[in-house]
Amino acid sequence: MAAQQQAGGGNGGGNGIGYGFAAYGIWGLFPLFWPLLEPSGAVDILANRMTWSLVAVALMLLVQRKWAWIRPLLAQPRRLALSVLAAMTISVNWGVYIWGVNSGHVVETSLGYFINPLVTIAFGVLLLRERLRTAQWAAVGVGVAAVVVLTVGYGRLPWIALTLAFSFGTYGLLKKKVALGGMESFALESAVMFPFAVAFLIWLAVRGEGSFAVSGWGHSGLLMLSGVITAIPLLCFGAAALRVPLSTLGLLQYLAPVLQFLIGITVFGEQMPPARWAGFALVWLALAMLSWDALRRLRRSRAALPQPRTAPVDEPARAVSG
Repeated sequence: MAAQQQAGGGNGGGNGIGYGFAAYGIWGLFPLFWPLLEPSGAVDILANRMTWSLVAVALMLLVQRKWAWIRPLLAQPRRLALSVLAAMTISVNWGVYIWGVNSGHVVETSLGYFINPLVTIAFGVLLLRERLRTAQWAAVGVGVAAVVVLTVGYGRLPWIALTLAFSFGTYGLLKKKVALGGMESFALESAVMFPFAVAFLIWLAVRGEGSFAVSGWGHSGLLMLSGVITAIPLLCFGAAALRVPLSTLGLLQYLAPVLQFLIGITVFGEQMPPARWAGFALVWLALAMLSWDALRRLRRSRAALPQPRTAPVDEPARAVSG
């Protein structure tokens, strides 16, 4: 059964794809949630999200009794330091994303997550000294051209998209070095930022600028819910990662920015002048090139695997008896 799930076959693979759709689907629908938390400001929402994320993941760890990873990690200061950096990086990512959505830049936030795979590849070359294939170099070149076209289209650098792409790319790089499970790393990162988040919320309350327990209990409930909706897609992603190949997850990841893009132009009515369409078209072309290259290599690697020997059709008895 384990082998079947890893191969993405059978019921395990089907469930894994369902979990993957759930994870990326929820992430893609996030732009519909953050405006519900107004009139809270972006930093206020971020602090509440950090606070209630730790509460949510701590309850999940308590139910599953997953505590054994803490003591070994405390004895590894390098991994702890990298986890602190990861927590700071994802905080920047979350804050910019919330601000971007609530400031009417949903389409540009989606661009950030479209660009992210290209940034990850660039990090691999610059920091990990990985060698790129021809298709990957071409995709990165097209991605750079897309940023130039979008800069012309926006009349400025698409800094929201670039900040999201580079912060999430950095976060992924740090998590790779920490090598901790999804729920465990989420708990640790939430714990790192929890004191700062709570201190900021107390400071806002003292100044009379906080929104929790002030703008009504319905609003406070939504702020508390931000922790739950942060944790749920992470759990779904973890379940999907155990059941389907990484190549499948790599294709599913585009679901989130596609949904964000569609929400931006349909629900929020954001404008898409021709120059922006051209820039997005170049980004999509780059991603199509990456996907084609990945699928081609996957087919080649599967074809190179040794085929299982089968008994001749006319000798069933010898096959059975050995």
